[in-house]
Amino acid sequence: MLRAIIFDFDGILVDSEPLIMKLFQEMADREGWVLSEEEYYRHYLALDDRGIIEHLWRSHGCSLSAARRDELLTWKVRAYEKIIQDGLPPIPGAAEFVLNAAQGFPLAIASGSLHAEIEHLLQKLGLRRKFAVLATADDCERSKPDPEVYLKALSRLQGLPQLHEPLLQAGECLAIEDAPLGVVAAQAAGMKCLALAHSRPQSELQHADWTARQFADVDLEIIRAAFA
Repeated sequence: MLRAIIFDFDGILVDSEPLIMKLFQEMADREGWVLSEEEYYRHYLALDDRGIIEHLWRSHGCSLSAARRDELLTWKVRAYEKIIQDGLPPIPGAAEFVLNAAQGFPLAIASGSLHAEIEHLLQKLGLRRKFAVLATADDCERSKPDPEVYLKALSRLQGLPQLHEPLLQAGECLAIEDAPLGVVAAQAAGMKCLALAHSRPQSELQHADWTARQFADVDLEIIRAAFA
């Protein structure tokens, strides 16, 4: 039985990935490196900020101290705060899908973005109250494709009265992702996953349980029936 839905955030609910990519391209440029759009979307898409920075330096054969990493993280966070001050547009169909899903299921976020960023953008979209649980980069030591953020979301959902008796299981959750490694994370947590081709072609998302081009193509009742 499907009992809860857990959403990724960037590239699923808000059109933030191009903005985040540009900030990391700027960061790479300062080091004399080129981070192409294809490279970013293929290798960095599901990573949190810390994971992106560490992978960027590692891919160029460079060591990175914790102090320098944290300095770079602070720069990115402050730059992104300015960009999103007035909010960001939702992915087409995302708000409608959330409002519909919230009528039947508790909803959660499992994202590599920071709690404050997600909170702010959800408030701007008028959707914050639709999500009972936020699990974010602040809560986790490991980035996707590790399942930690999904397991954190599951644990918090299990604390909700309506999901405590009987206790919600991972296999009763639907994760919604846009990144191949995000799908890996959700499935590693024991969840079924719907992948939307917002950021990568459907051909790269075939390991998900369901794929669709966009929210408008998703029939939640068909997915729900598959859990029965």
